[in-house]
Amino acid sequence: MNLVTQFAYLVSALLFVVGLKQLSSPATARKGNVMASAAMLLAIVVTLVEQDVLTWTWIVTGIIIGSLIGATAARMVKMTSMPEMVGIFNGFGGGASALVAGAEFVRLQPFGVLPLGQGSTIMLGMLIGGVTFSGSVVAFGKLAGWITGNPVTNKFLQAVTALIFVGLLGVGTYIAVQDPSMVLFLVFIAAALILGILLVNAIGGADMPVAISLLNSYSGLAASAAGFILGNMILIIAGALVGAAGLILTNLMCKAMNRSLANVMFGGFGTEGATAASIGAGDKTARSVDAEGAAMILAYCQSVVVVPGYGLAVAQAQHDLKKLCDLLEERGVDVKFAVHPVAGRMPGHMNVLLAEADVPYNQLYDLEEINDQFKDTDVALIVGANDVVNPDARKPDSVIAGMPILDVDYARNVIIMKRSLSPGFAGIDNPLFYMDKTMMFFGSAKPSMQDLVREVREM
Repeated sequence: MNLVTQFAYLVSALLFVVGLKQLSSPATARKGNVMASAAMLLAIVVTLVEQDVLTWTWIVTGIIIGSLIGATAARMVKMTSMPEMVGIFNGFGGGASALVAGAEFVRLQPFGVLPLGQGSTIMLGMLIGGVTFSGSVVAFGKLAGWITGNPVTNKFLQAVTALIFVGLLGVGTYIAVQDPSMVLFLVFIAAALILGILLVNAIGGADMPVAISLLNSYSGLAASAAGFILGNMILIIAGALVGAAGLILTNLMCKAMNRSLANVMFGGFGTEGATAASIGAGDKTARSVDAEGAAMILAYCQSVVVVPGYGLAVAQAQHDLKKLCDLLEERGVDVKFAVHPVAGRMPGHMNVLLAEADVPYNQLYDLEEINDQFKDTDVALIVGANDVVNPDARKPDSVIAGMPILDVDYARNVIIMKRSLSPGFAGIDNPLFYMDKTMMFFGSAKPSMQDLVREVREM
C-alpha cells in the first residue's frame, strides 16, 4: 500500500468518524450522511485504483446500475415504508459481506487447508453475513406485512437456535483448520441462513426498532470481517464503526423498553392476540370528541405537547400536523413535540417524519427532557401512539412493566387521535383511553388533522 493510498484511507476514516458524530443530531444528520457517503466513495475509488481488480468498464457499469436502483428506490419509497427499506439495506450489507467470504473460500479451497487467519475470518464473515441477510429479509417481511408481525416461538426454539449456533461454530472451526470441504461449506451457509430466520421470526412487531438496530450492527460486523478477509483497513474501520454504533443503539432501544436483548429475542413480547375494543365495552367508557370540540380545546389553551406515533406515519399526516401547530403558535400557544425512543417501526422514525414536514429541531424533546413538563401542560395531543403512553407500564404485573413511557396522563387534558380503541403492538388495553381527562378523536389521522386545521383556522 503506497503513501497516497494510506493518506486517502486516513482521510476516509476521519470523514466516517466525523460523519457518524454529525448523525447524533437531527440538525446535522444530513451533513453527516453526506460526509459518510463521501468517505465511502473515496475509499472505493482508491481501492479500485490500487487493486485494479476489474476493468473500468465493469466498474462504471456496476456503479451506474447500483446508483440508479438506489436512487429510484429512495425516491419512490413512502415514508411509512422507510423501516422496510432500512431493514432490506441491512440485508444487502450482510449479503455482500457473505459473498466476499464465499468468493474468497472458492479461491482458496482448491489449495487444500485454508490459512488459519483467513479461514477463521471467512467462516466468521459467512456466519454473520448469512444471519444478517436472512434475518433482514424476515424483518422486511414483518414490517411490510408479508409475514405475521407476531413473534413465532415455541418451547423448543431456544434449544434449537442454541444447537444450530454451537453446530455452526464447530463446523466452521473444522472447515477453517482441517477440511475446506465444499459440501460442508454449503451446509454451513444453509445453517447460517436458517439461524437468521429463526432469530428474527421470534421477534414481535413491538420490538422491530431493536431488531433493525441489531441487524444494522450485524451488517457492520460482517463488513469488518470482510475487511479482514481482504486485508483492507478502511473496510475494517468502517465496519467496526457501524457495528459499534449499532450495538450502542440496540442497547439504548432495550433500555427504552426496560428489557434485555435476550428478552427481546426470545421473550415473545406481543404474543397475545389483540382484538379491537369498542366504546363502552364492559364497565369502561371512553369519551369521544369531534373536530370542532378538539379544535376549541386546542385553540384556547396555553400549551400543547404533541406525541407522534406510527399511526401518524401510516396516515402521512405530518404535513397537516405542521399546519395545525403553525396555526396554534399564531394564536400564542406553546407547542412542543415529545418523541419516544421506540415510537414508530425503526430508531429515529418519528424524527425523520417530523423533519420531512420541516418541524423545527428545537421543538423536539426526548422522553427525559419532556416528562417533567407534562404536569404543567394544558393538552397532550397524541397522534397514532399507544404503547409508549400506556400508564400500565408503571404496574409491576403488566406485560410492559418498567417500560419508560411518556407521562401524558399527567397533563390537564388528553386528546388521542386514533382509528379505534384497539391495542398497540403489545396486545394490551390502554387505560389512558378511559380516563376522565381523555377525549378520543376517532378516525384516520390525515382527514382528522385536516378537519382540525380547518376548525382552528375558522376560529
